[in-house]
Amino acid sequence: MSPDETSPLSLLRSLGFPELTLHRAFGHFDFTRSGRRILVIGPMGSGKTEFSARMWRDSRVALRKGPAVAARTSTDGADRRELFFVRSVLDLGRFKDYPTDALAYRGGFERLGERIASVRDSFELESVIASHPEVGTFVVDEAAFYDERIAYLMRNESERRGLVFVLPTLVLNFRKEIFNQTARLLLDTATDVFPLTAYCEHPDCVADSLYTYRYYLVDGVECPALYFDPLIIVGGDSTRDDGREPNYCTRCDAHHHLPGKEYTFFTLKPLGELAARGDAKPLLAELAAIAGDIGRSRLAASLRKARNDAGDVPDLDALRVPCIAERALVYLFAEQNLLPVDLLRSIVDDLGLDREFLRKRLADNRRPVEL
Repeated sequence: MSPDETSPLSLLRSLGFPELTLHRAFGHFDFTRSGRRILVIGPMGSGKTEFSARMWRDSRVALRKGPAVAARTSTDGADRRELFFVRSVLDLGRFKDYPTDALAYRGGFERLGERIASVRDSFELESVIASHPEVGTFVVDEAAFYDERIAYLMRNESERRGLVFVLPTLVLNFRKEIFNQTARLLLDTATDVFPLTAYCEHPDCVADSLYTYRYYLVDGVECPALYFDPLIIVGGDSTRDDGREPNYCTRCDAHHHLPGKEYTFFTLKPLGELAARGDAKPLLAELAAIAGDIGRSRLAASLRKARNDAGDVPDLDALRVPCIAERALVYLFAEQNLLPVDLLRSIVDDLGLDREFLRKRLADNRRPVEL
């Protein structure tokens, strides 16, 4: 038979099915292929962790096979049917109601026993790999949350020992940009990409979406996160009514609002650069306006102009969110590395900003400071 005669579509035709388009659904994981770095990408809620749970169930079935299968799935004593799940310590608070050995996702969980660990960085992951030489497949959840070294650690281990790394992770942040340098390196070193999508969660839309949308609820009003909102905010998956804590959903391009991008690069960052050169007065004046009377700020003026240009969009609702001056400082200090610690502390003292909010967000972004 020719390859076409043995295809699934040919089989359906032979059974009397009419002309149709054949789509391939998720298949069982192929544990015979070595040396892969597989990115599983998509927005929050697209099923990345559930993909991992399906792999775990596949591994349990494959491990019941005989020695002939083991020979095809093993390299240098590491059997790719042996799967180990690694999560970031930043994620430990997300699933507090589940057992500690649970691979938890939004639709349920799988108990992994000793085949699960939480690590802080690539060095701790390296120790996990070394401690389990029999494991051939490592699922590293949210790999973009780690240091850049992790991309080369996984590439080297997969090329040296045939290990497989599966990486369910965000590669785009809430700004619709590459999440960080780690995400970029993961893309550079990957061998396979499995893109997952979700329905846009806007109530009037069913378009396909790849984007994660961050918003806040203030007095029941959906307030989109400003562009300079802190890049990383550690928290759970539950809906938050506290304007200090974000909510997430997936949105298509038409319903993904991101106010303040022009302001960030036209005003906020240049003011931070000016402060870094020794003139902090313009930055202090703008932050004072944001913290004291935000309607008089250059931020509000920028959003009003954008609304007039674009029509009826909810950008001005972003000004309802508390601690906007604090968020701007986190962006300039932790992400842009423009402000020295002494200046940060001086601004916080002069404006009477929320120290607890700042401490938490700076720690989330790996720049902890005692204020």
